[in-house]
Amino acid sequence: MCVAVIIFGYPKQKGESYIVYLGGINPELEASQIKDSHFEFLGSLLGRADESMIYSYNKQFNGFAALLDEEDAAKLAEHPDVVSVIQNKGRKLHTTRSWDFLKLQNKGVVGSSSLWRKARFGENIIIANLDTGAWPESKSFNDTGYGPIPSKWKGGCYNQTLVPCNNKLIGAKYYNKGYQASNGMLMKHSMNTARDHEGHGSHTLSTAGGNIVPGVSINGIRTGTAKGGSPRARVAAYKVCWPPGLLGGTCDDADIIKGFESAIHDGVDVISVSLGGPPGDYMNDGLAIASFHAVKKGVTVVFSAGNDGPIPGSVTNVAPWVITVGASTIDREFQSFVNLASGLKLKGLSLSKTLPHSDYYPLMNAANAKAENATMADASLCTQGALDPKKVRGKILVCLRGGNDRVDKGTQAKLAGAAGMILCNAETNGDEIIADPHVLPATHITYADGLRLYAYLNSTNEPLGYITHPEAAINIKPAPFMASFSSRGPNSITPEILKPDITAPGVNIIAAYSEDPKPVFPYNIDSGTSMACPHVAGVVGLLKSVHPDWSPSAIKSAIMTTANIQDNRGNPMLDETKTEASPFSRGAGDIDPNRAMNPGLVYDLTVNDYLDFLCTRGYSNTMIQKFSDQPYQCPENNSILDFNYPSITVHKLNGTATVTRRLTNVGPPGTYTVRVKSPDGISVDVKPNILVFEKKGEVQKFELTMKADGTSVIRDHVFGELIWSNGKHYHVRSPIVVSVA
Repeated sequence: MCVAVIIFGYPKQKGESYIVYLGGINPELEASQIKDSHFEFLGSLLGRADESMIYSYNKQFNGFAALLDEEDAAKLAEHPDVVSVIQNKGRKLHTTRSWDFLKLQNKGVVGSSSLWRKARFGENIIIANLDTGAWPESKSFNDTGYGPIPSKWKGGCYNQTLVPCNNKLIGAKYYNKGYQASNGMLMKHSMNTARDHEGHGSHTLSTAGGNIVPGVSINGIRTGTAKGGSPRARVAAYKVCWPPGLLGGTCDDADIIKGFESAIHDGVDVISVSLGGPPGDYMNDGLAIASFHAVKKGVTVVFSAGNDGPIPGSVTNVAPWVITVGASTIDREFQSFVNLASGLKLKGLSLSKTLPHSDYYPLMNAANAKAENATMADASLCTQGALDPKKVRGKILVCLRGGNDRVDKGTQAKLAGAAGMILCNAETNGDEIIADPHVLPATHITYADGLRLYAYLNSTNEPLGYITHPEAAINIKPAPFMASFSSRGPNSITPEILKPDITAPGVNIIAAYSEDPKPVFPYNIDSGTSMACPHVAGVVGLLKSVHPDWSPSAIKSAIMTTANIQDNRGNPMLDETKTEASPFSRGAGDIDPNRAMNPGLVYDLTVNDYLDFLCTRGYSNTMIQKFSDQPYQCPENNSILDFNYPSITVHKLNGTATVTRRLTNVGPPGTYTVRVKSPDGISVDVKPNILVFEKKGEVQKFELTMKADGTSVIRDHVFGELIWSNGKHYHVRSPIVVSVA
């Protein structure tokens, strides 16, 4: 049904890419037998298999990816052995350097903390990254001082000659058959390796588990020490993302799922995934299915929340068995000021080179520099072809954020002959400014300062200004606050589950990079929930080395219930508009690794609990049994209100709702007392209000009964919190979210 399309000189194959999911693995069958059954199954229904099959998934879950037309896909979906047939989705990396919207090392996360000191010998932890690969020669992946590879490791490196692995970078594989089936074959043979040619994969992998590397600099600006969240962990790269294709995404579901299967089979402990697309129903979301099978094997999966903020309901990767991470700022900046001839001084951020001389330069609003056939709107955004070089040459150009990405604006300004660029936030972006290594001297200022700058440009016929050399500044206040791009709740698939779960540093993060792009930056700065995700993955690695017996859900609970909801001034965390950040933006709060090491109590979940959750979503016993690969029966009187999640959400409260939770003691014996901050207009009654734990591993149950108390009119969502405290240092906090019917 599809015409062949030429991409990179090679034709796209006929048909569309689909994932055919058949459930769990039969442990009595070998992988080769399962693979043969896939070819037989596809061939018996379609009369062909070899030319249609893309991948057979036969090691950790049962399914395959194939090229199908709509009629064939529909035929397969009706087969009783098939759980779901999922049309391929093109996913995107969650970095703001890849796209933008109109809208020193990291203290407290990867600093020299007590958690890191306690886990400093955690070389048995293996962190996998599904991304654009890795640059193996980076100092972040050097294996000096590392012992032998853990015996549990089954993985390895594809094409060791082109991508040499070692005792630090112990895995490097690539998967692109799904991408090529949808977009055409990659013409460059060099692309058929796990080497990172884009930079995103090296950045995220080194953020999660890179070595301690002192003396890092960008454009001659010293930026401090680079250090991964789990700096002694072994790391493995699974390259599943490629140049942008026909679907708009760079990462194909079929390849991502193959990367998941390979990582689980190879023996990783943590999987970090900084990519995503629109969320979907769990049984029709290949990433949700693959991540479930990882968690089932004890592997913690961490996803980025997406970069579509601050739009409500934009959060993605919302399966309850994964950790979904939003992005916040840190207390370090690389400041580059705009000094105006009027005497006004505006703070910006940059990692760009300095202007060639210290005299004032003429300034120009990019809207006034439009090319003859361009619109004023495109010129103001400094888009390709919109600027007139005769007007721009030698000036510092003032560009508006939005449309094309930030670095591209500087590129267009330089191509037009500009001496420098000042990037001004749109109103949606508020105070969120980002230090980029632009191709020309440049700086990035807030929306409020942008208004001041535009007012100055309009006040004189000869506006003049200068951009100062970037310098590092620390202890910036307030920090952290939410990044405007960080995707927001509520959860569009299951409103009863709060997403994102947690927030972590994702703005102006410095980490290893690909040395293939020009100019070469062995270390580079980047922003996005892509950068926040591996911070959490690194902390997960530390926690697994300190608490090897903790389940993925216990680790998630420890991270969520110990998170910070205040900034470094002691005030509530803010969003980009300087208003208090809600759980829909920050989740449970900003990650605090040291406190997560000793949470006191955790909300634990088993695989069966997740199956019970799927029952509440209306899936049949038959479907869930195939999904779980074990006998299963949906329990009677099963309610999503009793799903033991670390956050508490009541969607469409009508009358009275009772929520049940179970807490497991992972600390010493103790007595915990509850404290509740009730959401506006909601009464909350907790029974019992005191829990006594006499030993480690003991489980206690409590109930919250909520109802509208009539004190205020609830038009949207209202927020509160529940805290269990033993009066000493254990404070187990859960956000409460309520909407009314």
